[in-house]
Amino acid sequence: MKPLHVHIIAFISMFFWGMSYVWSKIVFEVYSPLTTIYFRLLISFVVLFIFGYATGLLKPIQKADRWLFLGSAFLNPFLYFIGENYGLSMVSASLSSIIVATIPLFAPFAGWFFFREKLKPFNIAGLILSFAGLLLILLNKDFELSANPWGILLLFLAVFSAVFYVVALKKLSRHYNAVTIIAWQNMLGSLYFLPFFLVIDGSSFVNIKPGILVIVSLLMLGIFASSVAFVLYTLVVKYLGVIKSSLYTNLIPAFTVIFSFYLLREEFSLRKTIGMIIVILGVILSETGKIPLPKVLKKSRN
Repeated sequence: MKPLHVHIIAFISMFFWGMSYVWSKIVFEVYSPLTTIYFRLLISFVVLFIFGYATGLLKPIQKADRWLFLGSAFLNPFLYFIGENYGLSMVSASLSSIIVATIPLFAPFAGWFFFREKLKPFNIAGLILSFAGLLLILLNKDFELSANPWGILLLFLAVFSAVFYVVALKKLSRHYNAVTIIAWQNMLGSLYFLPFFLVIDGSSFVNIKPGILVIVSLLMLGIFASSVAFVLYTLVVKYLGVIKSSLYTNLIPAFTVIFSFYLLREEFSLRKTIGMIIVILGVILSETGKIPLPKVLKKSRN
């Protein structure tokens, strides 16, 4: 595959993930976060099972790995989507994407704790820098929270669920490809959510008549955000490697902010823009050990 094609695929996958926050907000206007999550996973695992079966990528779960699959699916998508979707229902799409974008900051600490991987100084520096950017976004000029605190806590539930999920994913990825892992986990996730959906939203769901925009947004979530984007990103990681690929994830909040502004009419002040840039720079610092500077600034330093 040509390098240009790999970078285009990376942009497309980040676009789908960035838009997922916007699509979710549109669906929330009619359906609850619980219903949204359940059908998103249901659509996704059907798509991935068909794709995996057709391409031969879908592999059965080995008996020895059943508990690991059950546990990892509990972390992600179950706990992750509870935190992300219910948090997203309480705060803006742009803020949600920025908080979730901090996942790579905490992953090295999980690697150090569980696998004794080396924790480098720039991991800590990146965490501090990004945390400062988050404070700039979350606090107003009177140093009061500018967003629902419960929504923020739920979003951090998603962050830490994803961080611990990485530990299980590292073990699974030794024996299974990405399509197999995501397909089975989304199926298990939909089963986890099924009883809650039936008890809490089942009766109200049958009485709701969604518009075409809601249906399309839900399909976009299931097909593109939870299925196609993962498959594309797997290709990106294959050709660019983990570090270069992870840098592309910093585009997710940028896409979300842009389309939230134009499609959801969300306000995004200069203060929040600066905060978002600081968060992204902190993530880049944590992942690479350096912050990319414009050529003009580089020359002025020399």
